[in-house]
Amino acid sequence: METTLLLNASYEPLRVITWQRAITLSFLGKVEIVDSYDKEVRSVSLALKVPAVVRLLRYVKLGRKRPPLSKTNLLARDEFSCQYCHLTLSQRDATVDHIVPRSQGGGTSWENVVVACGSCNRKKGGRTPAEARMQLAKPAVAPEWLPVLNVRLHRNLPECWLIFLSS
Repeated sequence: METTLLLNASYEPLRVITWQRAITLSFLGKVEIVDSYDKEVRSVSLALKVPAVVRLLRYVKLGRKRPPLSKTNLLARDEFSCQYCHLTLSQRDATVDHIVPRSQGGGTSWENVVVACGSCNRKKGGRTPAEARMQLAKPAVAPEWLPVLNVRLHRNLPECWLIFLSS
């Protein structure tokens, strides 16, 4: 069934929640419904449109601690593209490449890993990009913060979400 985009009071996307949770938050007076789908849900005495976008009425301050290193977060940092050939990648097709290979003493850290397509990762092999004559699209750095990933990874984003997700 439909999912709902949850916005902070500042209209910053926070996460995707179930439509049931959105309705509960609305009845609790914690959110306002910004946009709804055409679909309705009914109870014995009530008919409601399914919320598509809701906004918190009180601002939630997000801690700006660094996100954990994971393939999903790495994909978000590298904008879902191979850092060697710039091919757009899905989570399934993406591989994690160590800039300085582990066989040469490279560790697994934000500064030493990038997203690569399978063919670029195989081509580079156990060499550094310089040794393989390949160039990184941008330096690998540890992000201070990443956008809400479950929003960006959501399949078939509803059109009404797009104005809140453009950066």
